[in-house]
Amino acid sequence: MSYQPLKGQKALVTGASSGIGAGVAMALGQAGADVVVNYAGNSAGTIPVIAAIEAAGGRAIAVQADVSDEAQVEAMFDKMMAEFGGVDILVNNAGLQQDAAFHDMTLAQWNKVINVNLTGMFLCSRRAVREMMKRGVQPGGSPAAGKIICMSSVHEVIPWAGHVNYAASKGGVKLFMQSLSQEVAPLKIRVNSIGPGAIATPINRPAWETPEALEKLLELIPYGRVGQPSDIGKAAVWLASDDSDYVNGQTIFVCGGMTLYPEFADGG
Repeated sequence: MSYQPLKGQKALVTGASSGIGAGVAMALGQAGADVVVNYAGNSAGTIPVIAAIEAAGGRAIAVQADVSDEAQVEAMFDKMMAEFGGVDILVNNAGLQQDAAFHDMTLAQWNKVINVNLTGMFLCSRRAVREMMKRGVQPGGSPAAGKIICMSSVHEVIPWAGHVNYAASKGGVKLFMQSLSQEVAPLKIRVNSIGPGAIATPINRPAWETPEALEKLLELIPYGRVGQPSDIGKAAVWLASDDSDYVNGQTIFVCGGMTLYPEFADGG
């Protein structure tokens, strides 16, 4: 059996039926965690994720919930408590884009992105914090009472014309995460973010699926490759493990250097 730093811990990953969420859920399971695989509508996508976790010796269940709906979030955590008895790790991954030129953007497009990407993190984190506070640090276990990981984006620091709702949501995630970390760190609850760059997932398929699109995208990535969900999964395992116990309130950018403003590499 491979190294399992999360052995025996209970994790919930939102939006875990595809893309980054699926990669994170599988990585946590392979690191020893039992995992709640949340999905909004793609139940079929949870099947290979659960199979990979079970193959690593972990338990996994799929739970449907719209993270922007308070009642559905509460029901999801109720099911997790009944099945697993607690929550050690929450990965707030669920997110979406509804892109439009700003002057054409509808209120529905704005609200949908903010409600899922930001309000969903609030609802899930609030319940997780309540559970982690009730249980506290467990003797003989992790030195933390719980770990919360927020899936942000390079666009918490890089403006993105044509995607104002998405960039605003990720800018909100930055200070949501930092403020929450500041508040709950004394309770030994660690809160951090991962900021992915260009990752090969369904949400951004047009940006990398053709050679022409890929060539243009790689101009923005000094390291010269598009990321994979497994790249994010490895970072999530580290942030959820005791190896990062002194890391609090930080965004770890996993982006191949996209945040280095590569257009200035030759003097701008």
